[in-house]
Amino acid sequence: MSEQTSAQGAAARASRSQAAYHSLRDDIFAFRLLPGDRFTENDVAERLGISRTPVREALQRLQGDGLVRGYFRNGWEVVPLDLGRFEALYELRTVLETHAVTRLCQQPAARQVDLAGLAKLDAIWRVPRAERLTDGNTVAALDEAFHMALMHAAGNPEAAAVHQQVTDRIRIIRRMDFAYGDRVALTYDEHAAILDALAAHDAPRAVSLLAAHIEDGRAEVSRLTTERLEQARTSLVPSTEQAVRNAPQRRRRFG
Repeated sequence: MSEQTSAQGAAARASRSQAAYHSLRDDIFAFRLLPGDRFTENDVAERLGISRTPVREALQRLQGDGLVRGYFRNGWEVVPLDLGRFEALYELRTVLETHAVTRLCQQPAARQVDLAGLAKLDAIWRVPRAERLTDGNTVAALDEAFHMALMHAAGNPEAAAVHQQVTDRIRIIRRMDFAYGDRVALTYDEHAAILDALAAHDAPRAVSLLAAHIEDGRAEVSRLTTERLEQARTSLVPSTEQAVRNAPQRRRRFG
């Protein structure tokens, strides 16, 4: 086999792995795969029409994201949601980010901050309404980047690293904040207000606005997660006859 052929094969497998990753991740985020659902690599491979190797690579990435976990010779499971854990992570996130904006509001001589990074945020969030993006998934990614940029701009790489870990762990529910209602528009307004407070070096106002922004998002995703899980589980409740016939099997997907 030539080097070119080998490289093409590797690229094709990487593409299939990427597609499998996004397909499974979307199923988890949309609760088509529920917390606690079990499946095998063969189940996914058959559904997607690909081999097990790219599926395994995709599942290993999802495991790194904290979305699934594997069992030796016993398939994979969507990680159960622990809302209490998410509450604790949101609290930690608030502590980290409010400290960061306090630091950002200090006098320039006393701080090591990334002013260029803050200017880039202005270009994204302080824009006319007609220029605002409306796609929830796109804005969710930009929102995550906004909060991470605040952490990096504050100049404490260790705090930023911890914040990155928190961000990775809450991503599964955080993106729901942009799925319904007017949260996209509110996010633009709230981010712009936070940036205004930073520009004025008004630490109390920046902290107050940011804490309220995070709390509103936490409350919304908690409500939506509970609601969506209940809807998904209700839609899967079988009739009494089916329940008796199928008991006591554990729910599996794909297979």
